[in-house]
Amino acid sequence: MGSATFAAGVRILSVVGNRPQFVKSAPLSLALRDRGVEEVMLHTGQHYDAELSAVFFEELELARPRYRLETGSGTHGEQTGRMLPEIEAAVLESNPDIVVVFGDTNSTLAGALAAGKLLVPIAHVEAGLRSFDRWMPEELNRTLVDRLSTMLFCPTEVAVGNLAAEGITAGVHLVGDVMYDANLRLAPIARERSGALAANGVEPGGYLVLTLHREANVAPEPLAQTVEALGELDEPVVFPAHPRTSTALSTAGIPLPPNVRMIPPAGYLDFAALASQARVVLTDSGGVQKEAYWYGVPCVTLRTTTEWVETVETGWNRLVGTDPDAIVAAVREAAPGSEQRALYGDGHAAEKIADLLCTMSRG
Repeated sequence: MGSATFAAGVRILSVVGNRPQFVKSAPLSLALRDRGVEEVMLHTGQHYDAELSAVFFEELELARPRYRLETGSGTHGEQTGRMLPEIEAAVLESNPDIVVVFGDTNSTLAGALAAGKLLVPIAHVEAGLRSFDRWMPEELNRTLVDRLSTMLFCPTEVAVGNLAAEGITAGVHLVGDVMYDANLRLAPIARERSGALAANGVEPGGYLVLTLHREANVAPEPLAQTVEALGELDEPVVFPAHPRTSTALSTAGIPLPPNVRMIPPAGYLDFAALASQARVVLTDSGGVQKEAYWYGVPCVTLRTTTEWVETVETGWNRLVGTDPDAIVAAVREAAPGSEQRALYGDGHAAEKIADLLCTMSRG
């Protein structure tokens, strides 16, 4: 490590591939820009739908990626394998001092593997999270990336403790959550600018929001169970459907009940407006669990484990899996939890990460 003063010529390669990673990268990109750091962005194309990628750069006013891969869909191994040679080529060409990866997707793992094989230091934003469920591909990704990383930026003390339990203490930094930074910046803008509620015919507090995309949950049986539960609810459900989920519903021939309005994937601002004004959020996403907490909206998580245990411990989040009775009961009983605490930092995580990255120096 060099001094805390920015070393001239430092170059950072950031690898992103889906909407949550764009959210995480945006505050950091702005903080790096403020410090005069050269950031090169690589978009893997892991989620290639326009609503999940291209439009997001417009909404957050991010610079377009210098490298744009066309990874597309496929199994986890296929996706990661297609990304690796192209990310390696980008690392060799851009010659970064450090490669920054975010979260726990196939893009995260591929970016870390490519950098690691080329002996380029790796920084992992959102390090140390554990659901302790090895059936989740994301759990394997995040565990491997933490082993490869030189700098590990943890959002919570629990994450720091998870790493310590695995013998990882060097390079670990408790910085808070960059998604919270983005939430503070963008949620008020979303409510002002978005017409998503009017477009879907709902009023604040009078509807539910659903997101569903994890591989285990879009298999025919759990998907049918979730849809069955939705049909028993008395409120309208706004459902921005991930392409994977839309395809699964069509392939399995599962009709949605009349109270469910399936819409295309929502842009970040529209989704923030919908989620922040819903009565309850139902999700199998990790990031959406936190967003619901920040919005003060009760969350029902369609999983039996979570890496964001704090949201459950404070009573704002309930884990139900895809059991129809459990889903219906949880939604009907959902109410605000205990007093909201600053569980995920002070809204300045990106600035702390940028300052730490600025200590990197060549040679």
